[in-house]
Amino acid sequence: MRFSTALSEEANQTAIAFRQRVAEADIPGVTDIVPSLTTVRVGFDPSKTTRADVTAALKQVIHMPVSIDASPRRRWHIPVAFGPRHAPQLYQAAELAGVSVETAVAEITARNLRVIALGFAPGQPYLGMLPPHWDIPRQSELTPHLPSGALVVAVRQLIIFAADAPTGWRHIGQTAFQVYRPQAPEPFAFEPGDEVRFAQVGDSELDVLSNRTDTNGGARCEVLG
Repeated sequence: MRFSTALSEEANQTAIAFRQRVAEADIPGVTDIVPSLTTVRVGFDPSKTTRADVTAALKQVIHMPVSIDASPRRRWHIPVAFGPRHAPQLYQAAELAGVSVETAVAEITARNLRVIALGFAPGQPYLGMLPPHWDIPRQSELTPHLPSGALVVAVRQLIIFAADAPTGWRHIGQTAFQVYRPQAPEPFAFEPGDEVRFAQVGDSELDVLSNRTDTNGGARCEVLG
C-alpha cells in the first residue's frame, strides 16, 4: 500500500497508522505487516488465503474513518560521541549543510527525532527529519566499513548502524547502542513512531559505555502517556 511517492511527515505517519490498523483487523492469513517511509508491505500465507481476499480486506481497512495520532509512545535517550575519533566525517557533513560543527551537533542533539522506518538491516532505524539544510546527498563512493552503532547522515535523515557494514552515508558520530539484539526478549529496540533524543558525550565516556554489560550503550527508554 503506497501513500505517497515522496517522503513527507503526513505520508509517513499515515503509513505507520495504517500498519497498526491492519494489525488490529487481524486479517486471516496475513503473516507480516511492514511499514516503510511511505508504504506498508502486507505479506500473507497463500495456503490460508488469497491475494484477492487480502486486497479486499485491506480496502475495507483503508476506507475506515481514522484520525492519525502522531504522538510517540516511547522516547529513547541515547548517548553519542561526536569527537574526531568517533565522527570522522562530521566536518564534511556540517560543511555540506552550511553550518559549523558546533551548530551541527547542537541541531542534532536539540531535536526529538522520530523513527520513520526500520530497514536495510535488522532493527536499523531511519530517523527524521532534520532541518531542510540537512538535505545533503549520499557520497558518490562507498565507505568500506563502518562499525555497529555508527551514527550516519544523508537526505535529512540519521541512521544508527545495526551491524558493521559499508555505506554511502557520512559517519558523523558513534553510539554504543545495539538496535538489534537477537537474544533479547524483544530483539528490535525500536518501533516505527518511537522518538529518539541524542545526548552528547565525550570519547572516553563512550569507551566506558561500550565496555559495560549492564546497559545498552547507556540508553534510556521513556514511556510517554
